[in-house]
Amino acid sequence: MKLIGLLSCYKTINLLQPMIKNNLFQFIYHRIHKLGIKLIYSVLLMFYAYQSEHTPPWAKRIITGAIAYLLLPLDGLPDLTPFIGFTDDLGVISFGLVSIACYIDAEVRTKAKRKLSSFFKNIDESVIQSVDQTL
Repeated sequence: MKLIGLLSCYKTINLLQPMIKNNLFQFIYHRIHKLGIKLIYSVLLMFYAYQSEHTPPWAKRIITGAIAYLLLPLDGLPDLTPFIGFTDDLGVISFGLVSIACYIDAEVRTKAKRKLSSFFKNIDESVIQSVDQTL
């Protein structure tokens, strides 16, 4: 009796396998997509804050260092590591962003949002709001 129950459970799992894989891949895609938008929006905020005449030299050095860390091939956590590789990059960018938050004004946000919209279609506003709320 247990063998029949085990076989039927195994058959059910095999039938559900494509659906499980698709849902997992969809979840991964949406999560990475949101993280990518968050990272790019944060970098754009820093970029436009750097260009602002109101940003002092010490804040520009923080921006330069954070963006350089993102672009350099040497990394605390290799970017090739699935799911984890970009978390240190996002952490450094987020730290830099919070450090210069008082120099991110409405003009900087508008320019960053406009540029982000040229990169992505159908941007989830909650992702942008989550970055803006940390500032």
